[in-house]
Amino acid sequence: MQSNGAATGTASAADAGRANTAQMAQANAGIERERKPLESRQIVAQYIKYATMQHISRTSKHFLNKFSPNTFWQPSRNAYKYVGETAASDGTLQGDTSAAMASALFYEMIKGAATVVGHTFMEPVTINYPFEKGPLSARFRGEHALRRYPSGEERCIACKLCEAICPAQAITIETETRPDGSRRTTRYDIDMTKCIYCGLCQEACPVDAIVEGPNFEYSTETHEELLYNKEKLLSNGDRWEPELAANLQSEFLYR
Repeated sequence: MQSNGAATGTASAADAGRANTAQMAQANAGIERERKPLESRQIVAQYIKYATMQHISRTSKHFLNKFSPNTFWQPSRNAYKYVGETAASDGTLQGDTSAAMASALFYEMIKGAATVVGHTFMEPVTINYPFEKGPLSARFRGEHALRRYPSGEERCIACKLCEAICPAQAITIETETRPDGSRRTTRYDIDMTKCIYCGLCQEACPVDAIVEGPNFEYSTETHEELLYNKEKLLSNGDRWEPELAANLQSEFLYR
């Protein structure tokens, strides 16, 4: 009898323990159900705050459309916020009707055609190149040239600063000493296919001998034609000297 009573007591305690465990599980589940909407709402709010139409995938759109920020478990078409792109409709019957009419009547095509026709009668903003050319800045870096003094003497003093500073190593200079002890260049070559038109050679020259002129029309058919020697550079300087002198004079305060 005592053993039966002990067994009965043990079974009752086990049943009570299982009941308590079930109650605790239900309580915890209730807490989780109460907590989940808040956490999910925070996640959705984060997506709504930063989402753009370009960055929302199909899965994200489905997730955001499913939940509304105001009533969490109610479906909503516009739960996410459009950033940089206007929604086609606000979800109402009037909005859907307006969007459908605009699509059926080809509103965008008519608006685009009207824009094209309107610009037809406006003054053109383009120029008729090569018969017309736009203005060039005094700092424009075009075809290279070697300058002379008004007396005809070459300005280059063979210091080789331009050769040393050229980042593309496009300049090659050879020098010799004159009978009076001064130096002169016997070779001054520029590989125009290597040049990056940075203007460092012009900035490094202490006597404004090597400059980049206003000419930008010197395309060729062969690579060899773009290997400039001293004679070619001097001829460019003689040709563009008035423009080169004017550009240097206008910028002397900043150099």
